Formats: sequence, C-alpha cells, structure tokens
Amino acid sequence: MKPSEKQIGGDHYKDMKISVSEYVYANNIDWYSANAIKYLSRYNKKNKELSNQIEDLNKSIHYIQLLIEKISK
Repeated sequence: MKPSEKQIGGDHYKDMKISVSEYVYANNIDWYSANAIKYLSRYNKKNKELSNQIEDLNKSIHYIQLLIEKISK
C-alpha cells in the first residue's frame, strides 16, 4: 500500500474526494493555510463531540490569524 492510500490514526479523511495533503501539495499552499484547511476539512468528521468540533474550528481560526500576522509585517 502506498503512503497516500493509508491514514494513521483514524479515518476522518477517508470519505473525501481528494485528500487534504494532495490538495495542499497540488496547489502549493503555504503552511498556515494548509493547517487551516486541514482543520476545517475534518472538524465534523474526526470526533462528533461538539467541544472537539469547536476546538478544530478554533485551530483553523488560529492558523488564519497566524497567516494574517505573517503577511501584515
């Protein structure tokens, strides 16, 4: 099995038409945006508990804030 065909630690990306890592790589997306996309893509799949969903959404917001800070310098 190729590395791109497996997921370690859950199956929250398995139902996506294209993996987050494929999308990020193909579009040459920066670290901060990639992490925001990752957390937005999985927030309602990885753990169905509302507190965990909110945590992933807050992580996405944090990466967006970090990107804003970087590009505002």
